[in-house]
Amino acid sequence: MDAKSDLAYRLYSKGDYYRAMPLFEELITVYRGTRKAEKLYYHYAYTNYHLGDYQSAAYDFENFTKTFPNSEYAEECAFMHAYCYFEDSPDFSLDQTNTFKAINELQLFADRYPASSRIPECNRLIDELRGKLESKDFENAKLYYNMESYKASITAFKNLIQDYPATNYREQAMFLIIKAGFLLAENSVEEKKAGRYNEALGAYTEFISNYPDSKYKKEADELSAQIRKKLDKIPSDNISNIN
Repeated sequence: MDAKSDLAYRLYSKGDYYRAMPLFEELITVYRGTRKAEKLYYHYAYTNYHLGDYQSAAYDFENFTKTFPNSEYAEECAFMHAYCYFEDSPDFSLDQTNTFKAINELQLFADRYPASSRIPECNRLIDELRGKLESKDFENAKLYYNMESYKASITAFKNLIQDYPATNYREQAMFLIIKAGFLLAENSVEEKKAGRYNEALGAYTEFISNYPDSKYKKEADELSAQIRKKLDKIPSDNISNIN
């Protein structure tokens, strides 16, 4: 067993994780309950991580912290448990279940180890993951817009701004709310046009108030002028609230 242990560590140090893994698995069983088990399990968890099996690694890192809560590696493994979910988070265009899971696990780590030197890294990773969620929400809102589902698009853009007030997409989202509002009014029945034009005009006023020097200002001004002309042609008794 000592010879196998030496071999496992040598293979691990050379990056030969495929051959090291079964040795660690066997040795963990043999040395369970002894002092050697801690170091063996620590390296075993990392073999899965280095092989890109982040789901298995996340499980092993978490199991390590439960099995060896007083270990010098406990905090590191708690962080790696969360980090595996970060690594397993897909491109923003795909399902974001693991992204939400990663944010939750990183936050749990920060709550558990508030004095950890890894907290700045935790915060950076959480910001990156939230940026991915922002991108997905923004692209979903744009998809509604491109599909001419203007009402759904407006709701999606507003939800994006509400959920992520500091998002980098805020300016563009607010501008697209104006465009979507204008096009929604254009395609509405007569009794709803006035209310929806006024909603779009209100979106324009809010946009200009927030971004007076926006790169979208010229186009926004043109939309505002069109909206005002449309409203001037609508009889006052046709005005109704947007539904």
